[in-house]
Amino acid sequence: MSRDAASGDGFEAQASIYEMIREDIVAGRLASNERLKVAELAERYSTSTNPVREALQQLRGEGFVVMEPNRGARVRAIDADFVRDIMEIEVLIEGALSRWFVSVATAADVAALEAIQDQLEANDYSDRLLHGQLDTRFHQLIYDRHYNRHAAELWWKHREILRAISSRFPTSLSRRAAVFREHRELIAAIKAQDADAAAACVSRHVEGSGRHIIEQMGMANRNAFRRPME
Repeated sequence: MSRDAASGDGFEAQASIYEMIREDIVAGRLASNERLKVAELAERYSTSTNPVREALQQLRGEGFVVMEPNRGARVRAIDADFVRDIMEIEVLIEGALSRWFVSVATAADVAALEAIQDQLEANDYSDRLLHGQLDTRFHQLIYDRHYNRHAAELWWKHREILRAISSRFPTSLSRRAAVFREHRELIAAIKAQDADAAAACVSRHVEGSGRHIIEQMGMANRNAFRRPME
């Protein structure tokens, strides 16, 4: 699936078996530690067994699925540790990609980033789908030109994982303000050709987003624990 399709309209209609299983894991429709039987999944998603096997291998590589000898596949818990691990890797990747971008960025690139940021702030999270599309475009402009395609693709894979997880939770007003501020600071660092500042800014940005997801997960868990007692 293309990046545009993943972030655009009609996601469900265009989704691959891999994406549908991943979404069901993140949403909790496939529960933590649940056994994943190929034949049952093939029936669930109205497909043959080969696409399911391929999807499980891809999800295993991303950490969503655990495979054990003689026990098959099961769902890995989507918890704070999972998000933390991805966030720590992303801090390194995005910092390095942003640092390199400063060395090649043009005035046209800066203008394009400012235009996208203007649209993000005008939308102000009122349309979450549009926000996601614009935010993706903002970061793609910085990362997609990098010569290390493996690093850029790893960023994209992790972004999609965090997108899927964060879609379950609201974005706090303080985090919304921080996202806009951090984007503006990043643009300023790129415009000033300050690679160290750009790398530091995007690292704070990634860490802030990861912490926010972990906080929202914790609040959801606490609310779920209290609800039966009320």
